[in-house]
Amino acid sequence: MDCYCGSNKEYTDCCEIAHNDLSAVKTAEQLMRSRYTAYVMANGNYLMRSHHSATRPTKEKNSAVNWAKSVNWIRLEVLEKSKGSQKDNDGTVSFNAYYFEDGKVEVISENSAFTREDSNWVYLGLAENKE
Repeated sequence: MDCYCGSNKEYTDCCEIAHNDLSAVKTAEQLMRSRYTAYVMANGNYLMRSHHSATRPTKEKNSAVNWAKSVNWIRLEVLEKSKGSQKDNDGTVSFNAYYFEDGKVEVISENSAFTREDSNWVYLGLAENKE
């Protein structure tokens, strides 16, 4: 099956690798894509494991999984990225995640901050807007 992240790769050659081994994630964008796929698949364990320990919403895991299962995911659109390469220690990725809920299309627009923790890319939270 095609990976939900929109990479045009098979899931087994894409986000499944990250879902099975967080250390296999090489860039912030790859982590963001794997987290989107984890939402589509309601993989709460990966969402927690790939979230920075200082901001990890452990108590919200079940509600996040339940919500992820309650919507129909449509697609991911990566808009912009800053840093976040294999040689960087932090980066940001802006994206739109489209889903269908209560009879209408909704979108999550986010500029996410990523960093390394124990050498692995992890989601830190919302990036501060540059203005």
